Amino acid sequence: MLKDIFGYPAFRGRQAEIIDALVSGRDCLVLMPTGGGKSLCYQIPALLREGTGVVVSPLIALMQDQVAALKELGVRAAFLNSTLSSGEALAIERALAVGELDLLYVAPERLLTPRCLDLLARTRIALFAVDEAHCVSQWGHDFRPEYIQLSVLHERFPEVPRIALTATADRVTREEIVERLKLGDAEIFIASFDRPNIRYQIVEKANARKQLLDFIRAEHGGEAGIVYCLSRRKVEETAAFLGEQGIRALPYHAGMDALARETNQSRFQREDGIVMVATIAFGMGIDKPDVRFVAHLDLPKSIEGYYQETGRAGRDGLPADAWMAYGLADVVQLRRMMAESEADEQYKRVAAAKLDAMLGLCETVRCRRVRLLDYFGEATGSLGPCGNCDTCLDPPEVWDGTTAAQKLLSAIYRTGQRFGAGHVIDVLLGRATDRVNQWRHAGLSTFGVGTELSDQEWRGVARQLVASGLLAVDHDAYGAFKLTEASRAVLKGEQPVSLRKQAPKARPAKKKRLAAFDGLSAVEAGLYERLRAWRADAARAHGVPAYVILHDATLRDIAHLRPGSLDALRAISGVGARKIEAYGEQILKRVADET
Repeated sequence: MLKDIFGYPAFRGRQAEIIDALVSGRDCLVLMPTGGGKSLCYQIPALLREGTGVVVSPLIALMQDQVAALKELGVRAAFLNSTLSSGEALAIERALAVGELDLLYVAPERLLTPRCLDLLARTRIALFAVDEAHCVSQWGHDFRPEYIQLSVLHERFPEVPRIALTATADRVTREEIVERLKLGDAEIFIASFDRPNIRYQIVEKANARKQLLDFIRAEHGGEAGIVYCLSRRKVEETAAFLGEQGIRALPYHAGMDALARETNQSRFQREDGIVMVATIAFGMGIDKPDVRFVAHLDLPKSIEGYYQETGRAGRDGLPADAWMAYGLADVVQLRRMMAESEADEQYKRVAAAKLDAMLGLCETVRCRRVRLLDYFGEATGSLGPCGNCDTCLDPPEVWDGTTAAQKLLSAIYRTGQRFGAGHVIDVLLGRATDRVNQWRHAGLSTFGVGTELSDQEWRGVARQLVASGLLAVDHDAYGAFKLTEASRAVLKGEQPVSLRKQAPKARPAKKKRLAAFDGLSAVEAGLYERLRAWRADAARAHGVPAYVILHDATLRDIAHLRPGSLDALRAISGVGARKIEAYGEQILKRVADET
Protein backbone atom coordinates (compact mmCIF):
# COMPACT_ATOMS: atom_id res chain seq x y z
CA MET A 1 0.00 0.00 0.00
CA LEU A 2 2.86 2.39 0.83
CA LYS A 3 4.39 1.92 -2.62
CA ASP A 4 1.32 1.36 -4.77
CA ILE A 5 -0.80 4.22 -3.42
CA PHE A 6 1.67 6.69 -1.93
CA GLY A 7 4.68 5.89 -4.11
CA TYR A 8 7.27 5.47 -1.33
CA PRO A 9 9.68 2.50 -1.31
CA ALA A 10 10.15 2.23 2.48
CA PHE A 11 8.83 3.56 5.77
CA ARG A 12 10.75 6.22 7.66
CA GLY A 13 11.73 6.09 11.32
CA ARG A 14 9.04 4.44 13.44
CA GLN A 15 6.19 4.74 10.93
CA ALA A 16 5.88 0.97 10.49
CA GLU A 17 5.68 0.36 14.27
CA ILE A 18 3.00 3.02 14.68
CA ILE A 19 0.95 1.66 11.78
CA ASP A 20 1.18 -1.89 13.17
CA ALA A 21 -0.02 -0.72 16.59
CA LEU A 22 -2.96 1.23 15.19
CA VAL A 23 -3.99 -1.49 12.72
CA SER A 24 -4.01 -3.90 15.68
CA GLY A 25 -6.48 -1.64 17.49
CA ARG A 26 -4.12 -0.04 20.04
CA ASP A 27 -4.14 3.68 20.96
CA CYS A 28 -1.03 5.73 20.16
CA LEU A 29 0.54 9.08 21.01
CA VAL A 30 2.97 10.15 18.29
CA LEU A 31 5.51 12.97 18.47
CA MET A 32 7.13 13.45 15.09
CA PRO A 33 8.68 16.56 13.53
CA THR A 34 6.92 18.57 10.85
CA GLY A 35 7.60 16.86 7.55
CA GLY A 36 8.39 13.59 9.32
CA GLY A 37 5.48 11.66 7.80
CA LYS A 38 2.79 11.80 10.52
CA SER A 39 -0.11 11.61 8.04
CA LEU A 40 0.85 8.16 6.76
CA CYS A 41 0.68 6.87 10.34
CA TYR A 42 -3.13 7.14 10.27
CA GLN A 43 -3.88 7.19 6.52
CA ILE A 44 -2.56 3.66 5.89
CA PRO A 45 -4.31 2.14 8.96
CA ALA A 46 -7.54 3.85 7.89
CA LEU A 47 -7.26 2.08 4.52
CA LEU A 48 -6.34 -1.26 6.09
CA ARG A 49 -9.03 -1.33 8.78
CA GLU A 50 -12.72 -1.74 8.07
CA GLY A 51 -14.69 1.50 8.07
CA THR A 52 -13.84 5.19 7.74
CA GLY A 53 -10.87 6.89 9.40
CA VAL A 54 -11.96 10.14 11.08
CA VAL A 55 -9.27 12.81 11.35
CA VAL A 56 -9.82 15.71 13.76
CA SER A 57 -7.92 18.82 12.65
CA PRO A 58 -8.29 22.52 13.51
CA LEU A 59 -6.68 23.53 10.22
CA ILE A 60 -9.05 24.11 7.32
CA ALA A 61 -6.29 24.68 4.74
CA LEU A 62 -4.55 21.45 5.75
CA MET A 63 -7.78 19.48 5.44
CA GLN A 64 -8.36 20.81 1.95
CA ASP A 65 -4.76 20.12 0.91
CA GLN A 66 -4.70 16.58 2.26
CA VAL A 67 -8.07 15.69 0.78
CA ALA A 68 -6.98 17.02 -2.63
CA ALA A 69 -3.74 15.01 -2.42
CA LEU A 70 -5.56 11.83 -1.35
CA LYS A 71 -8.07 12.14 -4.19
CA GLU A 72 -5.15 12.42 -6.62
CA LEU A 73 -3.99 9.06 -5.23
CA GLY A 74 -7.39 7.46 -5.70
CA VAL A 75 -8.31 7.49 -2.01
CA ARG A 76 -11.96 8.29 -1.17
CA ALA A 77 -11.48 11.31 1.11
CA ALA A 78 -13.60 14.30 2.13
CA PHE A 79 -13.78 17.02 4.79
CA LEU A 80 -16.49 18.61 6.90
CA ASN A 81 -15.85 22.22 7.91
CA SER A 82 -17.29 25.72 7.70
CA THR A 83 -16.27 26.25 4.06
CA LEU A 84 -18.97 23.85 2.81
CA SER A 85 -22.53 24.76 1.91
CA SER A 86 -25.29 22.87 3.70
CA GLY A 87 -25.93 20.85 0.54
CA GLU A 88 -22.26 19.88 0.18
CA ALA A 89 -22.05 18.90 3.86
CA LEU A 90 -25.21 16.79 3.56
CA ALA A 91 -23.80 14.92 0.54
CA ILE A 92 -20.62 14.08 2.50
CA GLU A 93 -22.66 12.92 5.51
CA ARG A 94 -24.63 10.59 3.24
CA ALA A 95 -21.43 9.20 1.70
CA LEU A 96 -20.09 8.56 5.21
CA ALA A 97 -23.28 6.83 6.32
CA VAL A 98 -23.21 4.35 3.43
CA GLY A 99 -19.50 3.57 3.76
CA GLU A 100 -18.27 5.40 0.67
CA LEU A 101 -15.40 7.23 2.41
CA ASP A 102 -11.96 5.94 3.39
CA LEU A 103 -11.03 9.11 5.30
CA LEU A 104 -13.06 12.01 6.67
CA TYR A 105 -11.37 15.18 7.98
CA VAL A 106 -13.48 17.16 10.42
CA ALA A 107 -12.98 20.31 12.49
CA PRO A 108 -13.28 19.74 16.28
CA GLU A 109 -16.19 22.21 16.56
CA ARG A 110 -18.14 20.20 13.97
CA LEU A 111 -17.22 16.83 15.48
CA LEU A 112 -18.50 17.81 18.92
CA THR A 113 -22.00 18.70 17.72
CA PRO A 114 -24.71 16.18 18.73
CA ARG A 115 -25.60 15.78 15.04
CA CYS A 116 -22.08 14.73 14.05
CA LEU A 117 -21.58 12.45 17.07
CA ASP A 118 -24.89 10.71 16.34
CA LEU A 119 -23.89 10.29 12.69
CA LEU A 120 -20.57 8.72 13.71
CA ALA A 121 -22.37 6.40 16.15
CA ARG A 122 -24.35 4.98 13.17
CA THR A 123 -21.18 4.59 11.06
CA ARG A 124 -18.43 1.99 10.97
CA ILE A 125 -15.35 3.91 12.21
CA ALA A 126 -11.87 2.52 11.49
CA LEU A 127 -10.02 4.90 13.81
CA PHE A 128 -9.90 8.43 15.21
CA ALA A 129 -6.81 10.56 14.53
CA VAL A 130 -6.42 13.74 16.61
CA ASP A 131 -3.96 15.93 14.70
CA GLU A 132 -2.17 18.92 16.28
CA ALA A 133 -2.81 17.25 19.66
CA HIS A 134 -0.73 19.89 21.51
CA CYS A 135 -3.80 22.16 21.10
CA VAL A 136 -5.25 20.33 24.14
CA SER A 137 -2.59 21.81 26.44
CA GLN A 138 -3.36 25.02 28.30
CA TRP A 139 0.42 25.50 28.69
CA GLY A 140 1.08 25.00 24.98
CA HIS A 141 1.62 27.68 22.37
CA ASP A 142 -1.65 27.02 20.51
CA PHE A 143 -4.35 26.10 23.05
CA ARG A 144 -7.82 25.41 21.57
CA PRO A 145 -10.56 25.03 24.26
CA GLU A 146 -12.66 22.63 22.15
CA TYR A 147 -9.79 20.11 22.15
CA ILE A 148 -10.36 19.43 25.86
CA GLN A 149 -13.80 18.04 24.99
CA LEU A 150 -12.31 15.40 22.64
CA SER A 151 -12.23 12.96 25.55
CA VAL A 152 -15.78 12.26 24.37
CA LEU A 153 -14.27 9.99 21.69
CA HIS A 154 -13.01 7.62 24.37
CA GLU A 155 -16.33 7.74 26.21
CA ARG A 156 -18.62 7.31 23.19
CA PHE A 157 -16.44 5.00 21.07
CA PRO A 158 -14.32 2.92 23.52
CA GLU A 159 -13.65 0.16 20.96
CA VAL A 160 -12.30 2.47 18.24
CA PRO A 161 -8.51 2.99 18.34
CA ARG A 162 -7.27 6.58 18.62
CA ILE A 163 -4.01 8.19 17.60
CA ALA A 164 -2.96 11.64 18.81
CA LEU A 165 -0.22 13.36 16.80
CA THR A 166 1.87 16.49 17.28
CA ALA A 167 5.20 17.95 16.20
CA THR A 168 5.78 20.00 19.35
CA ALA A 169 5.26 18.85 22.92
CA ASP A 170 7.58 19.03 25.89
CA ARG A 171 7.15 16.63 28.82
CA VAL A 172 4.44 18.70 30.54
CA THR A 173 2.43 19.01 27.33
CA ARG A 174 2.75 15.27 26.62
CA GLU A 175 1.40 14.46 30.07
CA GLU A 176 -1.52 16.82 29.53
CA ILE A 177 -2.36 15.24 26.16
CA VAL A 178 -2.45 11.77 27.75
CA GLU A 179 -4.61 12.99 30.65
CA ARG A 180 -7.12 15.11 28.72
CA LEU A 181 -7.60 12.72 25.79
CA LYS A 182 -7.79 9.68 28.12
CA LEU A 183 -4.80 7.98 26.48
CA GLY A 184 -3.47 6.34 29.63
CA ASP A 185 -2.98 2.97 27.89
CA ALA A 186 -1.62 4.42 24.65
CA GLU A 187 1.72 3.40 23.19
CA ILE A 188 3.98 6.46 23.03
CA PHE A 189 6.23 6.97 20.02
CA ILE A 190 8.73 9.83 20.14
CA ALA A 191 10.66 10.30 16.92
CA SER A 192 13.73 12.50 16.69
CA PHE A 193 12.91 16.20 16.60
CA ASP A 194 15.96 16.80 14.44
CA ARG A 195 15.45 18.34 11.01
CA PRO A 196 19.01 18.05 9.62
CA ASN A 197 18.13 19.72 6.32
CA ILE A 198 17.27 23.00 8.11
CA ARG A 199 20.12 25.42 8.79
CA TYR A 200 19.45 27.57 11.87
CA GLN A 201 20.77 31.15 11.91
CA ILE A 202 20.07 33.94 14.42
CA VAL A 203 21.58 37.37 13.73
CA GLU A 204 21.72 40.50 15.84
CA LYS A 205 19.31 43.17 14.66
CA ALA A 206 20.82 46.21 13.01
CA ASN A 207 18.44 47.15 10.20
CA ALA A 208 16.18 44.11 10.27
CA ARG A 209 14.33 44.73 6.99
CA LYS A 210 17.57 45.36 5.12
CA GLN A 211 19.09 42.27 6.71
CA LEU A 212 16.06 40.24 5.62
CA LEU A 213 16.26 41.59 2.07
CA ASP A 214 19.97 40.78 1.82
CA PHE A 215 19.31 37.26 3.14
CA ILE A 216 16.52 36.57 0.62
CA ARG A 217 18.47 37.98 -2.33
CA ALA A 218 21.67 36.14 -1.47
CA GLU A 219 20.19 32.80 -0.43
CA HIS A 220 16.66 32.39 -1.77
CA GLY A 221 15.92 34.62 -4.75
CA GLY A 222 12.83 33.36 -6.57
CA GLU A 223 12.06 30.74 -3.90
CA ALA A 224 9.05 30.34 -1.59
CA GLY A 225 9.39 31.49 2.01
CA ILE A 226 7.50 32.68 5.09
CA VAL A 227 8.40 35.78 7.12
CA TYR A 228 6.86 36.01 10.60
CA CYS A 229 6.16 39.33 12.35
CA LEU A 230 4.51 39.98 15.72
CA SER A 231 2.08 42.72 14.67
CA ARG A 232 -0.35 43.20 11.81
CA ARG A 233 1.10 46.61 11.02
CA LYS A 234 4.60 45.18 10.72
CA VAL A 235 3.27 42.45 8.40
CA GLU A 236 1.77 45.05 6.06
CA GLU A 237 4.86 47.29 6.11
CA THR A 238 7.31 44.41 5.57
CA ALA A 239 5.29 42.94 2.68
CA ALA A 240 5.12 46.38 1.04
CA PHE A 241 8.87 46.92 1.54
CA LEU A 242 9.78 43.56 -0.01
CA GLY A 243 7.39 44.22 -2.90
CA GLU A 244 9.07 47.56 -3.59
CA GLN A 245 12.41 45.72 -3.72
CA GLY A 246 11.19 43.28 -6.38
CA ILE A 247 10.31 40.36 -4.09
CA ARG A 248 6.91 38.75 -4.75
CA ALA A 249 5.60 39.20 -1.21
CA LEU A 250 2.03 39.01 0.16
CA PRO A 251 0.62 39.88 3.62
CA TYR A 252 -1.49 37.60 5.84
CA HIS A 253 -3.06 38.43 9.20
CA ALA A 254 -6.39 38.16 11.00
CA GLY A 255 -7.25 41.84 10.46
CA MET A 256 -7.44 41.47 6.68
CA ASP A 257 -10.62 41.00 4.70
CA ALA A 258 -11.36 37.24 4.69
CA LEU A 259 -11.45 37.02 0.89
CA ALA A 260 -8.10 38.85 0.53
CA ARG A 261 -6.54 36.59 3.14
CA GLU A 262 -7.83 33.46 1.43
CA THR A 263 -6.68 34.71 -1.99
CA ASN A 264 -3.14 35.36 -0.71
CA GLN A 265 -2.97 31.94 0.94
CA SER A 266 -4.15 30.27 -2.25
CA ARG A 267 -1.52 32.11 -4.31
CA PHE A 268 1.20 31.08 -1.88
CA GLN A 269 0.17 27.45 -2.19
CA ARG A 270 -0.36 27.38 -5.95
CA GLU A 271 2.32 29.72 -7.31
CA ASP A 272 6.09 29.33 -7.19
CA GLY A 273 8.39 31.80 -5.46
CA ILE A 274 5.86 33.67 -3.28
CA VAL A 275 7.09 35.04 0.06
CA MET A 276 4.28 35.22 2.62
CA VAL A 277 4.69 37.84 5.36
CA ALA A 278 2.41 36.87 8.21
CA THR A 279 1.56 36.77 11.87
CA ILE A 280 1.97 33.37 13.53
CA ALA A 281 -1.70 32.66 12.74
CA PHE A 282 -0.49 31.68 9.26
CA GLY A 283 1.11 28.42 8.28
CA MET A 284 -0.15 25.71 10.62
CA GLY A 285 -2.43 24.33 7.93
CA ILE A 286 0.07 24.72 5.11
CA ASP A 287 1.32 21.47 3.67
CA LYS A 288 3.52 23.18 1.06
CA PRO A 289 6.71 21.06 0.88
CA ASP A 290 8.96 23.49 -1.02
CA VAL A 291 9.13 26.38 1.47
CA ARG A 292 12.85 27.09 1.29
CA PHE A 293 13.10 29.48 4.24
CA VAL A 294 11.26 30.68 7.32
CA ALA A 295 12.38 34.06 8.69
CA HIS A 296 11.45 35.75 11.98
CA LEU A 297 11.62 39.53 12.33
CA ASP A 298 10.38 39.25 15.93
CA LEU A 299 11.32 36.86 18.71
CA PRO A 300 8.90 33.92 19.21
CA LYS A 301 7.50 33.50 22.74
CA SER A 302 8.70 29.92 23.13
CA ILE A 303 10.89 27.24 21.62
CA GLU A 304 7.72 25.26 20.84
CA GLY A 305 6.43 28.14 18.73
CA TYR A 306 9.81 28.65 17.07
CA TYR A 307 10.13 24.94 16.27
CA GLN A 308 6.59 24.73 14.91
CA GLU A 309 7.09 27.78 12.68
CA THR A 310 10.58 26.93 11.41
CA GLY A 311 9.37 23.38 10.76
CA ARG A 312 7.31 24.67 7.84
CA ALA A 313 10.56 24.98 5.87
CA GLY A 314 12.02 22.13 3.86
CA ARG A 315 9.29 19.55 4.33
CA ASP A 316 10.51 17.90 1.11
CA GLY A 317 13.87 17.11 2.74
CA LEU A 318 15.85 19.50 0.53
CA PRO A 319 18.06 22.19 2.16
CA ALA A 320 16.17 25.03 3.86
CA ASP A 321 16.91 27.92 6.22
CA ALA A 322 15.48 29.11 9.54
CA TRP A 323 16.69 32.72 9.87
CA MET A 324 15.90 35.20 12.64
CA ALA A 325 16.91 38.76 13.48
CA TYR A 326 16.83 39.36 17.23
CA GLY A 327 17.58 42.37 19.43
CA LEU A 328 17.12 44.00 22.81
CA ALA A 329 13.75 45.51 21.85
CA ASP A 330 12.37 42.00 21.26
CA VAL A 331 13.23 40.95 24.80
CA VAL A 332 11.78 44.13 26.29
CA GLN A 333 8.57 43.87 24.25
CA LEU A 334 7.85 40.23 25.09
CA ARG A 335 8.64 40.75 28.78
CA ARG A 336 6.24 43.72 28.79
CA MET A 337 3.48 41.75 27.05
CA MET A 338 3.91 38.99 29.59
CA ALA A 339 3.80 41.40 32.55
CA GLU A 340 0.66 43.11 31.21
CA SER A 341 -1.13 39.83 30.47
CA GLU A 342 -4.35 39.16 32.37
CA ALA A 343 -3.38 35.49 32.81
CA ASP A 344 -3.00 34.03 36.29
CA GLU A 345 0.36 33.86 38.05
CA GLN A 346 0.90 30.15 37.38
CA TYR A 347 0.46 30.68 33.64
CA LYS A 348 2.79 33.68 33.73
CA ARG A 349 5.47 31.62 35.45
CA VAL A 350 5.23 28.91 32.79
CA ALA A 351 5.28 31.53 30.01
CA ALA A 352 8.31 33.25 31.57
CA ALA A 353 10.19 29.93 31.73
CA LYS A 354 9.40 29.26 28.06
CA LEU A 355 10.63 32.73 27.08
CA ASP A 356 13.82 32.22 29.10
CA ALA A 357 14.45 28.99 27.18
CA MET A 358 13.93 30.84 23.89
CA LEU A 359 16.38 33.55 24.96
CA GLY A 360 18.85 30.83 25.92
CA LEU A 361 18.64 29.43 22.38
CA CYS A 362 19.33 32.89 20.95
CA GLU A 363 22.29 33.61 23.19
CA THR A 364 23.92 30.18 23.23
CA VAL A 365 27.50 29.77 22.05
CA ARG A 366 26.88 26.02 21.61
CA CYS A 367 25.35 24.25 18.63
CA ARG A 368 21.81 25.59 18.24
CA ARG A 369 20.47 22.23 17.07
CA VAL A 370 21.82 20.47 20.17
CA ARG A 371 20.25 23.16 22.38
CA LEU A 372 16.92 22.76 20.56
CA LEU A 373 16.89 18.98 20.89
CA ASP A 374 17.92 19.19 24.55
CA TYR A 375 14.85 21.32 25.22
CA PHE A 376 12.56 18.57 23.93
CA GLY A 377 14.33 16.01 26.08
CA GLU A 378 16.10 14.29 23.20
CA ALA A 379 19.47 12.82 24.16
CA THR A 380 22.19 14.54 22.12
CA GLY A 381 25.31 13.20 23.80
CA SER A 382 26.31 11.10 20.79
CA LEU A 383 25.41 13.73 18.19
CA GLY A 384 27.97 16.43 18.83
CA PRO A 385 27.77 19.77 16.98
CA CYS A 386 25.58 19.59 13.88
CA GLY A 387 27.79 21.52 11.46
CA ASN A 388 24.69 23.12 9.93
CA CYS A 389 23.84 26.09 12.17
CA ASP A 390 25.50 29.48 12.50
CA THR A 391 27.25 28.69 15.78
CA CYS A 392 28.82 25.59 14.19
CA LEU A 393 29.64 27.18 10.83
CA ASP A 394 30.97 30.43 12.35
CA PRO A 395 31.56 29.85 16.10
CA PRO A 396 30.96 33.00 18.19
CA GLU A 397 33.71 34.36 20.39
CA VAL A 398 33.12 34.59 24.13
CA TRP A 399 34.67 37.37 26.21
CA ASP A 400 34.89 38.26 29.87
CA GLY A 401 32.12 40.83 30.16
CA THR A 402 32.30 41.21 33.94
CA THR A 403 33.70 44.77 33.88
CA ALA A 404 31.31 45.85 31.12
CA ALA A 405 28.37 44.38 33.04
CA GLN A 406 29.47 46.22 36.22
CA LYS A 407 29.71 49.52 34.31
CA LEU A 408 26.26 49.09 32.79
CA LEU A 409 24.62 48.04 36.06
CA SER A 410 26.34 50.87 37.92
CA ALA A 411 25.19 53.45 35.34
CA ILE A 412 21.61 52.15 35.67
CA TYR A 413 21.80 52.42 39.46
CA ARG A 414 23.33 55.90 39.45
CA THR A 415 20.76 57.26 36.99
CA GLY A 416 18.02 56.15 39.37
CA GLN A 417 16.79 53.02 37.51
CA ARG A 418 14.43 55.31 35.59
CA PHE A 419 15.74 55.06 32.01
CA GLY A 420 15.95 52.63 29.13
CA ALA A 421 18.91 51.56 27.00
CA GLY A 422 19.31 54.74 24.94
CA HIS A 423 19.84 57.15 27.84
CA VAL A 424 22.02 54.79 29.90
CA ILE A 425 24.29 54.13 26.90
CA ASP A 426 24.55 57.89 26.24
CA VAL A 427 25.85 58.26 29.81
CA LEU A 428 28.37 55.42 29.39
CA LEU A 429 29.63 56.89 26.10
CA GLY A 430 29.91 60.40 27.57
CA ARG A 431 27.32 61.98 25.26
CA ALA A 432 26.13 65.29 26.71
CA THR A 433 22.66 65.14 25.13
CA ASP A 434 19.86 67.50 26.11
CA ARG A 435 18.33 64.77 28.24
CA VAL A 436 21.65 63.90 29.92
CA ASN A 437 22.16 67.61 30.72
CA GLN A 438 18.56 68.00 31.88
CA TRP A 439 19.06 65.27 34.45
CA ARG A 440 22.62 66.44 35.28
CA HIS A 441 23.98 62.98 34.53
CA ALA A 442 27.18 64.32 32.97
CA GLY A 443 28.45 64.73 36.52
CA LEU A 444 28.04 61.06 37.41
CA SER A 445 31.10 58.88 37.99
CA THR A 446 29.85 56.55 35.22
CA PHE A 447 29.68 59.34 32.63
CA GLY A 448 32.03 58.46 29.76
CA VAL A 449 33.46 55.27 31.35
CA GLY A 450 32.25 53.02 28.53
CA THR A 451 33.90 54.42 25.42
CA GLU A 452 35.71 51.13 24.76
CA LEU A 453 32.43 49.72 23.36
CA SER A 454 30.18 51.07 20.63
CA ASP A 455 26.48 51.89 21.03
CA GLN A 456 25.55 48.61 19.32
CA GLU A 457 27.95 46.64 21.51
CA TRP A 458 26.47 48.14 24.68
CA ARG A 459 23.01 47.14 23.45
CA GLY A 460 24.35 43.62 23.04
CA VAL A 461 25.62 43.66 26.63
CA ALA A 462 22.24 44.93 27.89
CA ARG A 463 20.34 42.34 25.85
CA GLN A 464 22.41 39.49 27.22
CA LEU A 465 22.09 40.70 30.81
CA VAL A 466 18.30 40.94 30.44
CA ALA A 467 18.20 37.50 28.80
CA SER A 468 20.17 35.98 31.69
CA GLY A 469 18.13 37.65 34.44
CA LEU A 470 20.94 39.95 35.61
CA LEU A 471 18.87 42.94 34.53
CA ALA A 472 15.13 43.56 34.44
CA VAL A 473 12.81 45.90 32.56
CA ASP A 474 10.27 47.90 34.55
CA HIS A 475 7.20 48.07 32.32
CA ASP A 476 5.40 50.43 34.70
CA ALA A 477 8.22 52.93 34.12
CA TYR A 478 8.13 52.90 30.29
CA GLY A 479 10.72 50.20 29.88
CA ALA A 480 13.26 51.51 32.38
CA PHE A 481 16.09 49.15 33.35
CA LYS A 482 16.02 47.85 36.93
CA LEU A 483 18.61 45.89 38.86
CA THR A 484 17.62 42.40 40.00
CA GLU A 485 18.61 40.43 43.08
CA ALA A 486 21.18 38.67 40.89
CA SER A 487 22.75 42.04 39.91
CA ARG A 488 24.23 42.45 43.39
CA ALA A 489 26.72 39.58 43.04
CA VAL A 490 27.98 40.99 39.71
CA LEU A 491 28.42 44.50 41.11
CA LYS A 492 30.32 43.10 44.10
CA GLY A 493 32.62 41.12 41.82
CA GLU A 494 31.37 37.81 43.23
CA GLN A 495 29.98 36.53 39.91
CA PRO A 496 31.87 36.64 36.60
CA VAL A 497 29.93 37.35 33.41
CA SER A 498 30.73 35.75 30.05
CA LEU A 499 29.22 37.34 26.96
CA ARG A 500 28.97 36.63 23.24
CA LYS A 501 31.12 38.97 21.20
CA GLN A 502 29.25 41.25 18.84
CA ALA A 503 29.26 39.63 15.41
CA PRO A 504 31.02 41.68 12.72
CA LYS A 505 28.84 43.08 9.95
CA ALA A 506 28.23 40.28 7.51
CA ARG A 507 29.84 40.56 4.11
CA PRO A 508 27.38 40.31 1.22
CA ALA A 509 26.93 36.62 0.48
CA LYS A 510 27.38 35.24 -2.99
CA LYS A 511 24.21 34.11 -4.71
CA LYS A 512 23.55 30.53 -3.68
CA ARG A 513 22.51 27.93 -6.19
CA LEU A 514 18.90 26.91 -5.63
CA ALA A 515 18.55 23.94 -3.28
CA ALA A 516 16.78 21.73 -5.81
CA PHE A 517 19.70 22.14 -8.25
CA ASP A 518 22.33 20.76 -5.87
CA GLY A 519 24.03 17.78 -7.50
CA LEU A 520 22.31 18.28 -10.87
CA SER A 521 24.20 18.87 -14.11
CA ALA A 522 23.19 21.77 -16.37
CA VAL A 523 21.21 19.37 -18.60
CA GLU A 524 19.46 17.81 -15.59
CA ALA A 525 18.65 21.25 -14.16
CA GLY A 526 17.09 22.22 -17.49
CA LEU A 527 14.95 19.07 -17.47
CA TYR A 528 13.95 19.77 -13.86
CA GLU A 529 12.71 23.25 -14.84
CA ARG A 530 10.74 21.83 -17.79
CA LEU A 531 9.17 19.21 -15.53
CA ARG A 532 8.14 21.97 -13.12
CA ALA A 533 6.52 23.87 -15.99
CA TRP A 534 4.62 20.72 -17.03
CA ARG A 535 3.56 20.15 -13.42
CA ALA A 536 2.23 23.72 -13.17
CA ASP A 537 0.02 23.13 -16.22
CA ALA A 538 -1.22 19.80 -14.80
CA ALA A 539 -1.99 21.43 -11.44
CA ARG A 540 -3.99 24.21 -13.08
CA ALA A 541 -5.95 21.64 -15.09
CA HIS A 542 -6.78 19.68 -11.91
CA GLY A 543 -7.37 22.77 -9.74
CA VAL A 544 -4.83 21.76 -7.09
CA PRO A 545 -1.48 23.12 -5.82
CA ALA A 546 1.50 21.96 -7.90
CA TYR A 547 3.00 19.86 -5.10
CA VAL A 548 -0.16 17.73 -4.98
CA ILE A 549 0.79 16.44 -8.45
CA LEU A 550 4.42 15.62 -7.55
CA HIS A 551 6.88 17.08 -5.02
CA ASP A 552 9.98 19.01 -6.09
CA ALA A 553 12.15 16.23 -4.64
CA THR A 554 10.43 13.69 -6.92
CA LEU A 555 10.85 15.90 -10.00
CA ARG A 556 14.49 16.36 -9.05
CA ASP A 557 15.01 12.58 -8.89
CA ILE A 558 13.31 12.16 -12.27
CA ALA A 559 15.58 14.82 -13.79
CA HIS A 560 18.65 13.18 -12.30
CA LEU A 561 17.81 9.53 -13.10
CA ARG A 562 15.99 10.18 -16.40
CA PRO A 563 13.86 7.00 -16.41
CA GLY A 564 13.22 5.45 -19.83
CA SER A 565 10.26 3.24 -18.96
CA LEU A 566 7.22 3.12 -16.70
CA ASP A 567 8.93 0.48 -14.54
CA ALA A 568 11.96 2.74 -14.08
CA LEU A 569 9.66 5.67 -13.27
CA ARG A 570 7.74 3.54 -10.76
CA ALA A 571 10.97 2.93 -8.84
CA ILE A 572 11.30 6.66 -8.02
CA SER A 573 10.12 7.76 -4.56
CA GLY A 574 6.81 9.61 -4.69
CA VAL A 575 5.52 7.94 -7.88
CA GLY A 576 2.75 5.43 -7.10
CA ALA A 577 0.40 3.46 -9.31
CA ARG A 578 -2.17 6.26 -9.63
CA LYS A 579 0.54 8.78 -10.63
CA ILE A 580 1.88 6.34 -13.23
CA GLU A 581 -1.61 5.90 -14.66
CA ALA A 582 -2.38 9.63 -14.74
CA TYR A 583 0.99 11.15 -15.68
CA GLY A 584 3.50 8.41 -16.54
CA GLU A 585 3.49 8.77 -20.32
CA GLN A 586 3.58 12.59 -20.12
CA ILE A 587 6.64 12.47 -17.87
CA LEU A 588 8.48 9.90 -20.02
CA LYS A 589 7.85 12.03 -23.12
CA ARG A 590 9.49 15.05 -21.50
CA VAL A 591 12.43 12.95 -20.33
CA ALA A 592 12.83 11.46 -23.84
CA ASP A 593 12.84 14.95 -25.37
CA GLU A 594 15.97 15.73 -23.31
CA THR A 595 17.96 12.59 -24.16
